[in-house]
Amino acid sequence: MSGPVLGLVACAAGGIEDLRTQLIEPMQADGWTVAVTLTPTAATWLRASGEFDEIQEATGLAVRDQARLPTEASPHPQVDCYAVVPATANTVAKLALGIADNHALTGVSEAIGNGTPPIVVFPRINAAHAAHPAWRGHVDTLQRVGVHLVVGDDVWPLHAPRSAPGRQLPWATIRTTILRAAAGP
Repeated sequence: MSGPVLGLVACAAGGIEDLRTQLIEPMQADGWTVAVTLTPTAATWLRASGEFDEIQEATGLAVRDQARLPTEASPHPQVDCYAVVPATANTVAKLALGIADNHALTGVSEAIGNGTPPIVVFPRINAAHAAHPAWRGHVDTLQRVGVHLVVGDDVWPLHAPRSAPGRQLPWATIRTTILRAAAGP
């Protein structure tokens, strides 16, 4: 493997079904190695759809959804940039609060604490999530420590829950944000 390594963390949210075709393969075409880690529910979803195996085949790396034993070597190379795509409101809150209660959040939480490598997060949320009184504080915390959030009405207009099914994630903006974050200031 050569080129930069994207540590892709994905949560169980709409859009995850297009992860391979809309993010992994385009990043690979740009010379990136993509190492995928899934939250437990995301792994269940992608196994049910057959995408779990498709992603492993496309990346040539094990898709991780469980912590390894201390005696086992990591199956993923050192990460140059993390991307949490799609991120649920729950995952954004956990990252802001430093809660790493599943394997997918561990590496990203450590990176937030270390300030490196860069981290890109796309919160796949709706208007009700953003209206929660704690949401703004979570976003502010992550932005204050340099996490690159892919947010805004121009990128992902918020709708009432279940009122905009089938929307495509802003894949081009997500990829551009990853490339900019990895390039540095």
